[in-house]
Amino acid sequence: MVGFLRQIGLVLVLAAPFGCATLSDREAGELEQAAASRSPLVGQSAPFFSLPNQADQQVRLQEFQGRWVVLYFYPADDTPGCTCQATEFTRLIGRYDRLDAAVLGVSPNTPQSHRLFRQKHGIGITLLSDLDHAVAKKYGAWNKMGWQDDRIGRIVRSTVLINPQGQIAYHWPEVMPKGHANRVRRRLENLKNHP
Repeated sequence: MVGFLRQIGLVLVLAAPFGCATLSDREAGELEQAAASRSPLVGQSAPFFSLPNQADQQVRLQEFQGRWVVLYFYPADDTPGCTCQATEFTRLIGRYDRLDAAVLGVSPNTPQSHRLFRQKHGIGITLLSDLDHAVAKKYGAWNKMGWQDDRIGRIVRSTVLINPQGQIAYHWPEVMPKGHANRVRRRLENLKNHP
């Protein structure tokens, strides 16, 4: 059923307009886990990236070697679901710090847009600008909608956990914003305790 929903895009459509008011944590977790079980990215080397952050400074994946990285892709700054997700990651940033994990949000917005988004909502995590969707494509977070022009499409709300060796340890190819930051934290704790 989830595969069918994913094909027609209903899972993401249901999650998008309501911000934090979506499914229960259990239901959202089950949908995310079902999608994750089909991911071909787990165990692969995390694709390299170098993207500007909200301060227009380049952030490179190799800067985090030896640490865990939560790399999450979201469609747009200052929309309900994306705000929900970013504020939840911000609330849990201390827990992620204790797990020696960096949290990086990626969208096609500009650094200036990220700055305004962070200021407006008190976001405390790093936001990266992937203007041409190149990094989203590498991580399977770009859903091409044009037959010939791969610039036409949309960001798929998704998250990747990268281990300290630079490999993808877990991949959520579809996520629900509400509670996702906490579900990622629980998965990270489990991976660290049972490598």
